[in-house]
Amino acid sequence: MARSPRRRGRLVNGILLLDKPAGITSNDALQKVKRIYFADKAGHTGALDPLATGMLPLCFGEATKFSQFLLEADKRYVVIAKLGERTDTSDADGEVVERRDVDVSLEKLEKHVDHFRGETMQVPSMFSALKYQGRALYEYAREGIHVPRDARKITVFELKLLRFEGNEVEMEIHCTKGTYIRTIVDDLGEMLDCGAHVISLRRIGVAQYPVEKMVTLDQLEALLAQAQEEDLPPRVLLDPLLLPLDSAVQHLPEVNLLPVVASYAMKGQAVQVPDAPQEGLVRMTVGEAHAFIGVGEINQDGLVAPSRLVNVR
Repeated sequence: MARSPRRRGRLVNGILLLDKPAGITSNDALQKVKRIYFADKAGHTGALDPLATGMLPLCFGEATKFSQFLLEADKRYVVIAKLGERTDTSDADGEVVERRDVDVSLEKLEKHVDHFRGETMQVPSMFSALKYQGRALYEYAREGIHVPRDARKITVFELKLLRFEGNEVEMEIHCTKGTYIRTIVDDLGEMLDCGAHVISLRRIGVAQYPVEKMVTLDQLEALLAQAQEEDLPPRVLLDPLLLPLDSAVQHLPEVNLLPVVASYAMKGQAVQVPDAPQEGLVRMTVGEAHAFIGVGEINQDGLVAPSRLVNVR
């Protein structure tokens, strides 16, 4: 009889909105939080550069099944660009490769900023995690190798010019997934004939998650220390910070199943639900409590076919 694999942590289910600090990778941040929670399974939902700070949703346990929805969600950033210098990474972590005089008026800046609003095509930075022949682009870039990259369609829903002082430009950008803010800044610098790079980048929004729900590593470590001082299981203080599993799919229409119908759905069977949408993905709940059981898809027969089901003991 085969033995089940030994767990390396406890079962934790939910989503934590980490306020990632500068200077570490998203994976480093994930591993630190995973150790604090002593969690068996966790993953992040789209990397932030080491220079960047802000909202990094971390999915624990069953929530990892729905992380793709957060990867594909819209994002919102506040970026500060420095004019007059271009770097090899388009941010302050890189080496300055060119310096130019800055002769930019507010009128000229606003004119060129407008170019990035709406739907455009963007060529990803060489210092990105996109893969080419099985390797991340940044690996080639560090070796001085440039590889072909296809332009990708992106949409900037909103771009606010917050501040223009001296050689600094501060902007707030609401955009689709896969938008490289560094590339926007680098392209803007070329349009202004002076070069530019990112000196500060903060993500302030993922999907509809509220900024006030973010927690820092320092706060988590303080709660862990408090639990140890008070001889409490750390989960007593840490787990209330977790958001529900279905918070990642709140944008999907809900179909509420009777318990008897849900029992079939939980076995993977497509079920009929009155007033279900005619197509697309749906968020499945059960009974009067609207307990979340997973995501389904309306099939060609108009039935709700389970796609990703929750398995919470």
